[in-house]
Amino acid sequence: MSEPDQRLYFLLQRAAHRLRTAVDRRCLAVAGVTTAQVGALFAVQDRPGATQQELAGELGLRESAVTALVGRLTMAGLLSKRAHPSQHRAVVLELTDAGADSLRAARPEIDRFNAQLRELLGEDGFVRTAEALHRLAYDWEA
Repeated sequence: MSEPDQRLYFLLQRAAHRLRTAVDRRCLAVAGVTTAQVGALFAVQDRPGATQQELAGELGLRESAVTALVGRLTMAGLLSKRAHPSQHRAVVLELTDAGADSLRAARPEIDRFNAQLRELLGEDGFVRTAEALHRLAYDWEA
């Protein structure tokens, strides 16, 4: 029996791509949004009045990527922008009713997906994987 592949970065990239593709398909079908858009909507819901710069920090994206993402969500009517009360060039982001509806539609699919991952990995494996990924996402080179 051969050793399992231990090229961790390669495996993380492959798994991330396969998982993102699967969940994107599901979220698009039920809510009309991608996982990147769902992430942005949840971040704005959790932090109403955030600026695009704050959203970029929360999502771990470049500001230019967030500008494009916010533009698409605004054009779709899922987010609204208004002038920041004290920062001349900044805008404040708010979730619209349609954005909240999209999140409500996506939530059951996200929950089903996580349940499938729990089944695949087992409860202990799911928790350990989540902890390890959290350390990689937030503690790496901190």
